[in-house]
Amino acid sequence: MTAVATAPAHSRGVRRRHSVFTVADGTRLTVVESGSGPATVVLVHGWTQDHTCWDPVVRRLEGVRVLRYDHRGHGTSDPAKPGTATIEQIADDLAELLADRVPDGPLVLAGHSMGGMTIMALAQRHPELVERRVSGVAFVGTSSGQMDRLTLGLPGVAGRAAPRVERMIHVLLERRRKDTLPGSPAFLAPFTRWLVFGRRAARADVLAVAAQALRGHPNSLAGFRTSIAQHDRKVVLGSLRGKPTVVLAGDRDRLCPLAHAKVIAGELPDAVFVRYPGAGHMLSYERPGEVAARIAGVVQLCG
Repeated sequence: MTAVATAPAHSRGVRRRHSVFTVADGTRLTVVESGSGPATVVLVHGWTQDHTCWDPVVRRLEGVRVLRYDHRGHGTSDPAKPGTATIEQIADDLAELLADRVPDGPLVLAGHSMGGMTIMALAQRHPELVERRVSGVAFVGTSSGQMDRLTLGLPGVAGRAAPRVERMIHVLLERRRKDTLPGSPAFLAPFTRWLVFGRRAARADVLAVAAQALRGHPNSLAGFRTSIAQHDRKVVLGSLRGKPTVVLAGDRDRLCPLAHAKVIAGELPDAVFVRYPGAGHMLSYERPGEVAARIAGVVQLCG
């Protein structure tokens, strides 16, 4: 069994190795590696975020190699080429990355939000790769479908009007691209706090998430949101049965509600399902130690 421990919260910054990985269509992805060990954990980020959203978790992981990257259209990776801002495409990107950077050894995939959807699409589009190479999975604040029916936790008429709020996000991003909106995390902070955090969110964490959204490519982000609305991969989850899996969810998550996590857990009866009271969508910031410990637990089962 592989020995994995979680480092204390005050652990200093992790030494990182940055590189660029170019996928088949020429898009360049920023890749960051840290740590070492017989097992590799690949952390897949969500929509409007980048690899830095996992920083609080990575600081608490020891004894494993950790690989993170920015999806096309996010962070410092290239913008998505026309027609490629889709979950299907980034699942193919992940397949290429795994084949090149993680050719052997125990492999655990952890996906947050759209990152979890990417793992589901990987299982759908590359079943042999997942069967042969993926040892375990962690789904963090994600969904297997029905993302076009979100109410953002609002009741009645307000909930039915939620799609208008999402369209407003696209407008804000477009205005920023046209230099008519201040490109400051502080400007987006109040909305970010309400949308993706639960109770007692630290201001620094809110600003970090807002800054990630501002680093993304607006047209790419809009395309991915359309793909998320079309995401429907509940049936695919059955292919992951038998692999050590955890499903982590905050009970105040507006974007991937607790009910969505329960659907995933229902399709994976052997998975460990953990509900975090008071937490929102950003579990990597709101419960970093617990997320790191759960991922480490999956690695241990795969050793």
